[in-house]
This record gives sequence, C-alpha cells and structure tokens, in this order.
Amino acid sequence: MAELTSIILAAGQGTRMNSSLPKVLHPLLGRPMLQYIVDASIKVGSSRTIVVVGFEGQQVIDTIDQGHGLGQGQAQAQAHDLQYVWQKQQLGTGHAVMMAQEILSKVDGDLLVLYGDTPLLRAETIQELLKTKRTQQAAAAVLTTQLVEPKGFGRIIRNSAGTIQGIIEEKDASTEERKITEVNTGVYCFEIPLLLKALHEITPRNAQGEYYLTDVIKVMAGKGLRVIGVVTAAAEEVMGPNDRIQLAQTENFLKQAINQRWMSSGVTIQDPSFTYIGPEVEIGRDTTVLPGTFLQGKTIIGEHCIIGPHTKIIDSVIEHHTTVQFSQIVQAHLGPENNVGPYTYVRPGTVSAAKVKIGDFVEIKNCQIGIGTKVPHLTYLGDSELGAGVNIGAGTITCNYDGVSKHRTVIKDGAFIGSNANLVAPVTIGEKATIGAGSTITKEVPDNALAVARSKQEVKTGWRSPREREK
Repeated sequence: MAELTSIILAAGQGTRMNSSLPKVLHPLLGRPMLQYIVDASIKVGSSRTIVVVGFEGQQVIDTIDQGHGLGQGQAQAQAHDLQYVWQKQQLGTGHAVMMAQEILSKVDGDLLVLYGDTPLLRAETIQELLKTKRTQQAAAAVLTTQLVEPKGFGRIIRNSAGTIQGIIEEKDASTEERKITEVNTGVYCFEIPLLLKALHEITPRNAQGEYYLTDVIKVMAGKGLRVIGVVTAAAEEVMGPNDRIQLAQTENFLKQAINQRWMSSGVTIQDPSFTYIGPEVEIGRDTTVLPGTFLQGKTIIGEHCIIGPHTKIIDSVIEHHTTVQFSQIVQAHLGPENNVGPYTYVRPGTVSAAKVKIGDFVEIKNCQIGIGTKVPHLTYLGDSELGAGVNIGAGTITCNYDGVSKHRTVIKDGAFIGSNANLVAPVTIGEKATIGAGSTITKEVPDNALAVARSKQEVKTGWRSPREREK
C-alpha cells in the first residue's frame, strides 16, 4: 500500500478570536483543537504528519509536542513522525504547502491536506476520502459538501462526466458560479509527485493576491489528470470555528456527540448539557455522571461509580464503585469503593487502596493510602504513606516542607491520629499508635504507643479580662 503523509495547515492567527493565543490552540473539552486533527492524522495511518506553523509558532510546537501521543497511545506516537515547517509570510494555502516541499520531495505516496481548526473532522470521513481516491486511481480527491447557504465558500466546478475541473473562490466567482451549492471543504488527498509539479505552476493572480491550493486542482484537471470529489453529508465536521461564539458552538456539538456515545454504552448522564467529557476519557457501565462534572485527559472511570455533581477529574483512574462529589482529582489513582468529598482536592501522585474515605475540605498530595483508611475532614496530607485502617482526626497536618526540601511521613497500620495534630516530617508513626489531639509530633512514635505533645492546661479562677479591669 502506498505511503501516507498528512500536512496540517495551522499558521493563522484567527483574528476574529480577538486573542493572543493562536487559533488552533483554543481548547475544546480540555484539549487544543489542533490536537484533534493530529490524532485523526495518526488514526488514518499517516506515517508522518507535517504541521505548518506561523503565528506564535513556537507555542504551537511546544503545546503539540507536549500532548503528542497522549491521545493515541505511547507506542503509536513513537512510531509516528511529527514534523513542523514555518510559514513566515502567510500568502495562502498553496504557499503553506510549498513550505513543506523539501520534506515532500523525499517521500512518495499520498498526501492528506488538513486544517488545524477543524476539530470535528472524523478520521472515518478522512479515511473515506483516501479510500475513494485510491479506488478510483485519481490524481487528487477533494472533500466537498452541499450547503443551502454557500456564501463564503469556494464552489466546485464539475464537467459532464462528474469529475472536478476546478474550484473557484467566491471573490473570483461569476454570478452563475455563485449559485452552485457544492462547496470545497479545504480537505484534499493528492498524489505527492503530481502535487509538487502543479505547485510550481500556480500564481497569486487573484483577488487576494495569494497562492491558492485550489489552483492546483485546475492545473491537474487541465493536464487531463483525474480529480474527483467525495461528498460528505456531515457538513458540520468541516465547519471550523472563527470566533468565540462559534468556538462555543463547536464544543457543544462535540460534547453532545461524546455524551450520547457514553449514554448508548450504558452510562447515566443526568444532564448532558452540563457535563463535559473529553474524547480520551473511558467510563465503565452503570456509572452515573451528575451535572457540573468535567472529565478530562486520559481519565478512566470504572463501573458503578457516582461522579459529581460539580466535580473535575483530570488524567486520573477511579476504580469501580467509587463515589466522588464536589471535588477535584488530578493525576491520581483512587481504588475501589472509595468515598471522596465533598470539597476534596486530590493532587498528583496520590494512590488509594479499597474502601478509603477522603472527606470534606481535605487536600492530599503524593500520598499512598492503605485499605480502609479514613481521612474524614479538614486535613492536609503531603508526601505521606498511610497504612491500612488508619484514622486521621480533623485538622491534622503533615508538615512536609521545610522551605528547601520535601520530607515524608509514614503512618503505619491501625494508627489513630487525634484532631488538630501536626506531624513534622520526616517522622514515622508506628502500628496502632495513638497521637493525642492537639499534639505536634517531631520524633518517631513506636508501635502501640501513645504520644502527647502539648503544654499542660492551667485554669485560673476568678479571672478578670483587661477590658473588665478598665471599667
């Protein structure tokens, strides 16, 4: 099978976004819209993807490099060649592809031309374009769609045999040509050597003074090469957002599609309009997702869980039969039958075993928590290891940072930590040890021991406050 390369045009600023952020980096469900197209390129089998960058190009490169492989799996990402070329002057779509000529001259096969601001374009639609082009042995294939109101789009010009003779931009179209309702989506598949030859023949003699990639179609057709059009009924897939209003509409469309897929798979989503689930999230059957929930990144939710309301979970694993409400979980792994929240913040590096309770107004960072341990409320645990059956009283703090370095606290099985205790790391609390309420612990506490570290209470009867003395 012929080799497949993809080029993604992502150099524009997107001025109607009124933003210092490049248009293609505006997020949808927690991911930059460009990442959706990079992932689609990988999914259809491209051996390499070339991203054309321009406005704030280094920011685009850094963002995509950081996320590369997160959506498609590490092994697949390592096998995929992701490259960047710069379009310093943005002189049209044809000019953008010209910036990759050096790379393309060294490869053969087919080239997919995609846009970084069309996050709804599905890999299945791209695959159909590629398959049709190869089946019909065409030099090029154009993805088209029918619009009742085609204003602003390039029109498809076909001959009597149904093949494409050219694409005319609206600013250059005649009155009759503007009546055509089949429009160009800007997505193409070219035979690379033929494309490179045609690129040398296009000129910027048009209303915009730019090098149109659409002119390549006219050049190819003029030489008798077969150019076909593949019509998609899903016009919304290729309608990239141009402003913040359209950005919200695009996210809403994507959100609805994802939520409907999960509901069809046995997940209860109580209010789909107020639930945001990222495209890489996985959810088990019979889980209920309540309103105001945001699930992002490579999050995995088990079966029979209750998530929400008003909960945000990022890049985390939540095992079966766990409840998380009014809380935020980031890069953590919660075991089965956990009960988390309300108002809990579980930070990166935290791993809990089964039947753990993490209650209200608790913050936990980089901790390992044993089976059946309870951290009910008003507690901070950082860089700590908690055994099984530990009870943490309200107001407990692990003092893990000395201003220079982080230190670890170890609390062994069955220990009981009284309320308002300060555990100054590094420190170890032994098995079944008890810490008296209000204690500040700075030294190791042996197994089965009681540690009390607080000043002796004094009571003075007949006491008059200074304010009373002044009366």
